[in-house]
Amino acid sequence: MRPSPFRLGAAGDTRIGRREHDEDGVLVRADLGLFAVADGAGGHASGRVASRLTLGTIVRRFEASAQSHAEGAPFDVLGLPAGAKRLSLAVHAANAEVVALASKSEQHSGMASTVVAIYVETARGLVHVAHVGDSRCYRLRGPFLELLTQDHSLANDVLELTPHLPEARARELPSRVVTRALGMEKNVRVSLQTHAIDAKDRFLLCSDGLTDELDEEQIAAALQQTLRPDALVKLLFDVANADEAADNAAALVVDVKGEASRGAPAPALRERRPRGSMSLPPTPEGRWGDEGSGGARVDEGDRRVPSMIAGVLSPGMRDDLALHRCPQCGAPLVAPGAPCEVCGYGK
Repeated sequence: MRPSPFRLGAAGDTRIGRREHDEDGVLVRADLGLFAVADGAGGHASGRVASRLTLGTIVRRFEASAQSHAEGAPFDVLGLPAGAKRLSLAVHAANAEVVALASKSEQHSGMASTVVAIYVETARGLVHVAHVGDSRCYRLRGPFLELLTQDHSLANDVLELTPHLPEARARELPSRVVTRALGMEKNVRVSLQTHAIDAKDRFLLCSDGLTDELDEEQIAAALQQTLRPDALVKLLFDVANADEAADNAAALVVDVKGEASRGAPAPALRERRPRGSMSLPPTPEGRWGDEGSGGARVDEGDRRVPSMIAGVLSPGMRDDLALHRCPQCGAPLVAPGAPCEVCGYGK
């Protein structure tokens, strides 16, 4: 892997606001290309424990996987970016640690943490973004500010799953509900994306304590200032009046430095997998072949609906991928058979 023309500069900090405990945390490891913000919850200082445990686990997993990742291919056999998988594995490990501590300690029972993290691979010209919850990642490229993450919130679940929900019913829903966080469940779904980086890209990772106080025009105006990351973090807190805010706030700014286009590595493109075929089991309806034929051949280039996927997964894999949803509105359920928090089915 040839040396990269990209360099990184970063700084992050938190503000306690008017809260008794500072439950937000920041992770700045430019040597690993790893940056993260975590926002803990749980009461009795357990939120602080959850956020610190989250960030500590992520960095330990990255340190342990540094050599194997450097020697590996940029994409796996499924075409998934190796850097994104590395980041996802670290976040899953953090979830397991938070769940384990909460389950064996009465003091920390119910604790949880959101997280947003980026892994910048300067040599490969890529940035991988992972998040769980409502902590956010913004990217400023030129004059344009873009929100790269989408909050895992009840409001966004309604937008995606039940946009037809009557206004009267919508008013009854709690306004600030996070639907995903580390520690909530044994298995967590981590949202991931990969982007090419460019010189002068600027990223902001932050908790909801900051975005509750600032709108996106204020964030864009601050990030457009020609200041170092540490000065930008202070500016964001000053504009948000974070010391007097009702909630903790965390902000972390990452700058990509280098020549805009000269000598920059082109982001690695995944190789096109050869089209082949796979055997699928027969179905009673004979949809994949003549009934009783013992199976059919389906080209790998064909799209598969979920019912077809289920036919080739083992029961354990189906359980791992299962999303328990309300039979009436389709919203995710917190557990199989639980009442629906969106439409009220089963209450």
